[in-house]
Amino acid sequence: MSSIKERLKDLGLALPKAAAPVANYVPFVRTGNLVVISGQICFGADGKLAPEHTGKLGDTVSNEAGIAAARLCALNVLAQLEAAVGDLDHGVDQCVRLGGFINAVPTFAGLAPIMNGASDLMVELLGDRGRHARSTVGVAELPLDAAVEVEAMFAVR
Repeated sequence: MSSIKERLKDLGLALPKAAAPVANYVPFVRTGNLVVISGQICFGADGKLAPEHTGKLGDTVSNEAGIAAARLCALNVLAQLEAAVGDLDHGVDQCVRLGGFINAVPTFAGLAPIMNGASDLMVELLGDRGRHARSTVGVAELPLDAAVEVEAMFAVR
């Protein structure tokens, strides 16, 4: 099986630098064999939010941009996980849970397909270790007007 870094490269992706927290929290907590990753917004490789990834689903953000934003969140989650465990190939047993927050108008009912952007990427990169439990909710606002935020929990070695 190829490494996660190889799969990223094959997909034309790379892990960004793990983002520093913007308030009074830590980016991850490791306790025993669990790592809990704080919510990660859809920063691009340049560490910035692209205009198409800000605003609300069902208004100014298209479904396609929302799915792409969720994928970026997943990449940012994995960057934090790598900071926590060092080696994603040998340090991660399972993605246990993803939590998705979708910045959406109250009538937007397509939350699950947007969050699939993050879920699908976890499975693409981690295989069966990427299958997870999940919650997805629509919210009135996210930090920096991000379209999507994703938090996670992983079982690690």
